[in-house]
Amino acid sequence: MKNEFRYTNSNKRYYTLDYFYKQKFGKKVYKISLNAGFTCPNKDGTKGYGGCIYCSKLGSGEFAGDKERDLIVQFQEVKNIMSKKWKDGFYIGYFQANTNTYADVDVLKQKYEPILALENVIGLNIATRPDSITEECLTYLEDLNKRTYLTVELGLQTIHEKTSRFINRGHDLKCFEEMVTKLRERNIDVVVHIMNGLPYETKEMMLETVRYLNRLDIQGIKIHMLHILKNTKLADIYQSRPFHVLTKDEYIEIVCDQVELLRDDIVIHRITGDPKKEDLIEPYWLLKKFSVLDDIDKELEKRGTYQGFQKSILNRVHERMNRYVKRNDLVIDATIGNGKDTVTLAKMVPEGKVFGFDIQEKAIQNTKIELEKEKLTNVELFQIGHEYMAETLRDYQNKISFIVFNLGYLPGGDKTITTSVETTRKALEEAEKLLNQKGKILLTVYPGHEQGKRESEFLKEYLKGKDFIEFHNTENEVAPYLIQINKQTKREHI
Repeated sequence: MKNEFRYTNSNKRYYTLDYFYKQKFGKKVYKISLNAGFTCPNKDGTKGYGGCIYCSKLGSGEFAGDKERDLIVQFQEVKNIMSKKWKDGFYIGYFQANTNTYADVDVLKQKYEPILALENVIGLNIATRPDSITEECLTYLEDLNKRTYLTVELGLQTIHEKTSRFINRGHDLKCFEEMVTKLRERNIDVVVHIMNGLPYETKEMMLETVRYLNRLDIQGIKIHMLHILKNTKLADIYQSRPFHVLTKDEYIEIVCDQVELLRDDIVIHRITGDPKKEDLIEPYWLLKKFSVLDDIDKELEKRGTYQGFQKSILNRVHERMNRYVKRNDLVIDATIGNGKDTVTLAKMVPEGKVFGFDIQEKAIQNTKIELEKEKLTNVELFQIGHEYMAETLRDYQNKISFIVFNLGYLPGGDKTITTSVETTRKALEEAEKLLNQKGKILLTVYPGHEQGKRESEFLKEYLKGKDFIEFHNTENEVAPYLIQINKQTKREHI
């Protein structure tokens, strides 16, 4: 199935950091993780004690350097390894372990500036907490951002305050949001860390975190899987009161749902966890990082979706068409409008046929123009209401594979002429007579006008006892949504 995601030069269906760097800098960019010996206000008593319950003694810097070694030495050791494999590239110093703005600005300068002065270093990534950036620090970061490519990474993990308190984050959502605003006022790129599988969070709660982030001015995201490490408070909790740890399949399903929801201009810096084997208690499937990444790619390909897919109901319409319509099918566009769906269907059934219905002459003429542009001849149009489709196509009963309805009014046409409950009811009854045993009906419903509201209410009753799936792309009650009705008796699971 075609990958329609625009920010890719590979099989990835999401906006990878590698793609972003190559577009921005013209070549490969390597992040080198560093341990500058910072601590954390959530450990030393300033905000709390013990840190986040999942945090290791290394402050989530397992793959950073040794804090006892000079930062330049740490950097060069990793660079030397990378340069053996890749001869040409730029570098970003990644201050990863603990809270990397938790010090006086003079101390920060002593840490950051020597790395920035190294050859081919084109930027810094600074991992920190939203409650640990002072106004003086913001001023310094603003200056840094004018001299190099700066990214500030903020830990959030979840938007749900109950979970946040349970994991001992030590700050609230308001604090996080205010810091995002302050950084963006200074034009500093923000990357947000979130964590799937936190104790007692549901899938819907994890999706809500992504929906919230979509509304903020952020440039990147890191998606982690909760992993339970030895010698952490989380390990103690798990051993005394075991909670559900996401399976690999559950994690992949959640991540793919999150990717579909996520704004397509947000760069995904990380999409899974990366624990050390000797420290790990659960889940062991995380140790096969590349298997997890491959399975995410495969699931998105299987779904025919990509990052930001959910922003348009039209994407879902096309995904359903691609999934079910075959080359030799007989299909119906029950509301041809301006002919867009008719053209799409006609291209999909070069050995089949499309029957199109609309009561408006303008719709018929517009569709003919679109078909002529594409030199498509496998379409027969009828200027008649779709409630008469079975009578019109009496020779095709039980032979139609797919029927598309776009309820509402003709875009750019007379908005007083709309589909109605009465005609829609009869049209659906007629459609079911025409469908073959594996046939599908696809309805786009727009409850944003009076007649559409009535149709939406009618469909709730009509669908009782039927085999159907609903797709809502937003929480907006008047946004268009999609209904798929299956002729077959076996319920589809997706």
